[in-house]
Amino acid sequence: MSNQPVLIAGEWRESQAGKTFQSENPSTKEFLPEIYPVSSWDDCDDALEAASEAFEQMRELSGTQIAEFLETFANEIESRAEDLVKQANLETALPVSPRLADVELPRTTGQLRQAAAAARSSNWTQPVIDSANNIRSCFGAIGPVCVFGPNNFPFAFGSASGGDFAAAIAAGNPVIAKANSSHPGTTKIFAECAANAAAKTGMPASIVQLIYRTGHDVGERLVSDNRIGATGYTGSRAAGLTLKKAADAAGKPIYLELSSVNPVVFLPAVLEEKAEELATEFTESCLMGTGQFCTNPGMVILLKSDTAETFITSVAKQFSKAGVGTLLSGGVAKSLHESHAVLTESGAEVCAGTGEGSGVGYCAANTLLRISGSQFIANPEIMQTEAFGNSSLIVVANDLGDAAAVLTALEGNLTGCLYTASNGDDDGAYNILAPILRQKVGRLLNDKMPTGVAVSPAMNHGGPYPATGHPGFTAVGIPGSLLRFAMLQCYDNVRQNRLPEILCDNYAGQAQRLIDGVWT
Repeated sequence: MSNQPVLIAGEWRESQAGKTFQSENPSTKEFLPEIYPVSSWDDCDDALEAASEAFEQMRELSGTQIAEFLETFANEIESRAEDLVKQANLETALPVSPRLADVELPRTTGQLRQAAAAARSSNWTQPVIDSANNIRSCFGAIGPVCVFGPNNFPFAFGSASGGDFAAAIAAGNPVIAKANSSHPGTTKIFAECAANAAAKTGMPASIVQLIYRTGHDVGERLVSDNRIGATGYTGSRAAGLTLKKAADAAGKPIYLELSSVNPVVFLPAVLEEKAEELATEFTESCLMGTGQFCTNPGMVILLKSDTAETFITSVAKQFSKAGVGTLLSGGVAKSLHESHAVLTESGAEVCAGTGEGSGVGYCAANTLLRISGSQFIANPEIMQTEAFGNSSLIVVANDLGDAAAVLTALEGNLTGCLYTASNGDDDGAYNILAPILRQKVGRLLNDKMPTGVAVSPAMNHGGPYPATGHPGFTAVGIPGSLLRFAMLQCYDNVRQNRLPEILCDNYAGQAQRLIDGVWT
């Protein structure tokens, strides 16, 4: 069987590759029949050249024209919904319904349409006009963007369909999509939809290009190439940091979403109030999607008490009784087992699970571990080993001071949550712990599990390192997410007819104006 073609310069063509790979069906542990190329630098070089030409053409396009492409792309996706769901289910074992068909696919088309609205309005460009000094600025497109998608969200975070893709295009940049090796066939269908949408809306042929996989050296060269504007990456910490090192050395922006244990603190009075209810709420969140969410609650912090022990016992029983889901790949299963080994060898006690699970295909037992606060404080780096999957670690602190020390030793995370009693009895403890946790996370929650990530303009799906590569940006939330793929462009004493429309005095929309030292 011949290799699947790559999409470069508007054409589906044979890759210039020396190696190939196949994706797996995680449910059967068998390779799927399609063969995909591992692209050489020649493919990347051609894609970069084509993207550079497309970028020059896109600079002449209006926000309305880009919006029309994004909206047409969303329509194309909906026309291929059955194909996409079927292929993604084969490659990831994620359930057809509700996960893929009813949740993730509508989210994907919804965020594309939100990105289209942002492109059409141009408000994301944040125009500022200082009339007195005749200085004006706004954000504008940065150049070709490379997007690396993750294994766990083939639609909503996919390299040719997801949030990074939507943000990069809406900001006026062409995208080179690097498919995740776990679901190349799904990404190919998205690229087909994008190519159709580009043809229907008169976009540059290279507005979207697709390669499936590269060697490590080629990937590093790609993100650091002079022609690249920026890179969006979601995936493992090790691979992401390798790419970051290469991009940083070349002075190229790269926005990473890496690992996060997402600590959840249950304070004493709320456990007294509803320990059993909270145990169920936590279990459902932790095991949802076999725990394969970047916002999965992978760490729980409790203050030592009889009620805390009751909570732990209840969670352990629920973990043991709950069904075991299929993991995304053999690699995910291997990594999860290795993480459990690191934690248990470092002193974590097993409350439930560990080892092979009783589910279908690649799986691991629903695993609950526990350590003391002093164990965590003595070895915080090891105790924050990410166990990506149906697993969580409970840290039992001796007292409030111990809990504060645990939070102080945390790495950066995407989310952090504190559960407190409704009668206010936990407020004193909250006031001590919340300021510490606030600086450790991108999104602080109260009395709510972190698993869901709403596509809201107010959302921050980011956080301090190592949750991401930069704490000032979000991967979810339009228009904020567009700024990762933009540059601040200043115009000093430039004539009106040479300015971007949004910076002209007669622009019909809104811009911040500095007149006599006052913002209007």
